[in-house]
Amino acid sequence: MRSCSVPKRSCLWAEMFPRLLSDVIYPSQCHLPKTCWRRSSTAPVSNVRPLPSQAHVVICGGGIVGSSVAYHLSKLGWTDVVLLEQGRLAAGTTRLCGGIVSTVKHISIETMMADYSNKLYQQLEQETGVQTGYIQTGSISLAHTQDRLISLRRLVSRLQVMGIPCDIISPKQVAQLHPLVNIHDLVGAMHVPGDAVISPPDVVQAFVTAAVHNGVQIYEGASVNHVMVEKGHVTGIETDRGHIDCEYFVNCAGQWAYELGLMSEEPVSVPLHPCEHFYLVTRPLEQGLRPDVPVIMDLDGRIYVRNWQGGVLSGGFEKNPKPIFTEGRNQLEFQSMLEDWDHYEPLLSALLRRMPSLESTEILQLVNCPESFTADMRCIMGESAAARNYFVLAGMNSSGTSFAGGAGKYLAEWMVHGYPSANVWPLDIKRFGVLQSSRTFLRHRVMEVMPLIYELKVPRWDFQTGRQLRTSPLYDRLDAQGARWMEKHGFERVKHFVPPGRDLLELDQSKTFYKPDWFDIVGAEVTCCKEAVCVIDMSSFTKFELSSSGGQALEILQHLCSNDLDVPVGHIVHTGMLNDRGGYQNDCSVVRLNKRSFFIISPTDQQVHCWSWLKQHMPNDSQLQLEDVTWKYTALNLIGPRAMDVLSELSYVPMTPDHFPSLFCKEMSVGYANGIRVMSMTHTGEPGFMLYIPIEYALHVYNEIMNVGQKYGIRNAGYYALRSLRIEKFFAFWGQDLDTFSTPLECGREFRVKFDKGTDFIGRDALLQQRQEGVCRRFTMFILDDHDTDLDLWPWWGEPIYRNGHYVGMTTSSAYSYTLARHVCLGFVHQYEEGTGAKLVVNPDFVNRGDYEIEIAGQRFRAKAKLYPFSSLFTQKRRKDEMELSSFQGK
Repeated sequence: MRSCSVPKRSCLWAEMFPRLLSDVIYPSQCHLPKTCWRRSSTAPVSNVRPLPSQAHVVICGGGIVGSSVAYHLSKLGWTDVVLLEQGRLAAGTTRLCGGIVSTVKHISIETMMADYSNKLYQQLEQETGVQTGYIQTGSISLAHTQDRLISLRRLVSRLQVMGIPCDIISPKQVAQLHPLVNIHDLVGAMHVPGDAVISPPDVVQAFVTAAVHNGVQIYEGASVNHVMVEKGHVTGIETDRGHIDCEYFVNCAGQWAYELGLMSEEPVSVPLHPCEHFYLVTRPLEQGLRPDVPVIMDLDGRIYVRNWQGGVLSGGFEKNPKPIFTEGRNQLEFQSMLEDWDHYEPLLSALLRRMPSLESTEILQLVNCPESFTADMRCIMGESAAARNYFVLAGMNSSGTSFAGGAGKYLAEWMVHGYPSANVWPLDIKRFGVLQSSRTFLRHRVMEVMPLIYELKVPRWDFQTGRQLRTSPLYDRLDAQGARWMEKHGFERVKHFVPPGRDLLELDQSKTFYKPDWFDIVGAEVTCCKEAVCVIDMSSFTKFELSSSGGQALEILQHLCSNDLDVPVGHIVHTGMLNDRGGYQNDCSVVRLNKRSFFIISPTDQQVHCWSWLKQHMPNDSQLQLEDVTWKYTALNLIGPRAMDVLSELSYVPMTPDHFPSLFCKEMSVGYANGIRVMSMTHTGEPGFMLYIPIEYALHVYNEIMNVGQKYGIRNAGYYALRSLRIEKFFAFWGQDLDTFSTPLECGREFRVKFDKGTDFIGRDALLQQRQEGVCRRFTMFILDDHDTDLDLWPWWGEPIYRNGHYVGMTTSSAYSYTLARHVCLGFVHQYEEGTGAKLVVNPDFVNRGDYEIEIAGQRFRAKAKLYPFSSLFTQKRRKDEMELSSFQGK
């Protein structure tokens, strides 16, 4: 194929996308003269309409994402909307992208967005009269290895229960569906018949036609230079063509979203970075491909292939991507950047291996299309923490056509209603902190992210770039003792500790869907937590201090928290911060330090989200102070029955429950260090203490604990052990099990709601209504019955739950219980009405009387369901072990 004549750079895209939006004559009812559509950013000013002086919403970015937001806002009744495009509509990445609409995504919210987009594009032509190039081709994801096939089977299990038809097919069936595919090295594939292809510029045309018809105003050749913010709220923008007052601003600037975020009085961090993305287009084959031939995604070959006017369009995600524009804004508009055949060679070779018959096909052009990628491979959506009413939708990671419809819908709902109709936390811009805004970090991270798009991702994989960014003062000490690390919100956390003599490299490279190599290591840590004492560095937890000169701190927390915070000094309260729907905005522990000061502990990735929620609801009161003290304290979790002996010896203070009751906090001396906040909780249900240590004392306190603890069998432990302990005790974690749609009543936490205190709090009315009407889902614990830990695939999360053969929910987290010697899964059980699929009330009797199965990659395993921890099983197993030990000692 390389020997074919490759034409010089030409106006290929005039042939591929012959219609430009600037060439379209709009219907007369749109009241939009054609002169407003500028063919070039250098068009004479006299041909351009002046911008309005004010608007309710201004959207920056005229690609498929920005036009989708405008379309959906107008559908929801917000028509005082202005969309600004610095060049021509659909002239950026939208114009050059491959146009594949795929629902094959590993995160449920991404699948939901892609599925909605697919259905929307299918009916958009009928709604607007604009052809969108929509063809339902289906897609085939190929598997070269058994591990890849397992990954696809897991996807099929999830997609099927989400209403997306799909199945695992044989290599022979692949050949029947696509005539060009070489199947000799395949072990199977996944077929999704509903996937499609579109013409992205035509979809933009359809979006704006509908939006303009509804009253949206669209202007080309208008660049946003500055976003004005007063008192934390968006008030307007400055453009190269004048000023616009506005209440809302939406950054849909694609690869320029990072730079645009900095053009604000309160800089908004949008952590994305563009890379070059290559694909080739051929001339029609001698025996042209049918328009509806399936899209091929050769994941192990890193390429995708779709039909293009009888030929093929093929691109991919190479191992050595090329980041661009690190220095900032480079081009106002771009068509096709420079070809790089040497760089594309591995993908071309993969294409010819997969479709050898293309060897003699003539190439039209190798297209270089810039795409923006994010720091965690998920798109960026939502309201910025830096400025109220500043929304962002960008960073599509080469899935803009798949996500644009659904993402635009959810963002429009968020703006109009105050929240989207689905849990979008995995995409929320507030999942990032300022630390991810470094251009150097982003440049290095996207070089890892882009290849990962098609990489086989086994459970518990970790990014390798941008590491050791946030570390505990104990990092070097723990690393020297065999700590293996993972990253959360940029913070290094210990997974587990490798004992001396184990092959570290082999353990780090162990990747499997089955029983992992760290199984026995974590088991030993769990055993030590239950029988002796372990220490876990949990410094990454988010920590805030809220104080006031009077009673203002208590007053605001009583309004924000569902549990009662009016407790004696020193008491710890587990509570949720709820939204108006009664869902968890945050799940935290609050310590009353004194009458006017509180210490708030939240999950690691809640640092920006929780801060924003608190500031959003705090009055502008100089007597109320909120401080982020995450960096001030090292947190050590001392878990196990001998924890009290260690602390008693170090502090010369009795630590028994009589002297130090559960959920209590005292400021103590430990060793030589003063001011240690010692709390009688472990986040696992096991006995022990959390120590919040001023960072200058961290190393001293750790060394003292380890020295004194030797006589009590102390050892280090990591988060894998913590996960096992908390899941077997039925503890839900925010971000994994709980989200903004989960309520305390749905997860058995009604006892943490102050219904009878006569105190109003956010979400109270919604919870009262839910208590009266009943909940439509219940958080449930499952223990797998017929699962072989050594031979069967493991549950990790996201597995379908079946009750009496009917789908009722998904697992949210899972772990092996070393106490029960079985797997434990957590998840919500729903009840759906047959025929309509409507959600019905789920009472305890419904949960308890069902026969359950958990499906793992297509295979179902029986499970027992409980609405409370299996404490009786723990007791029975402990008694059995004691009897066996007694019998053994008797011998």
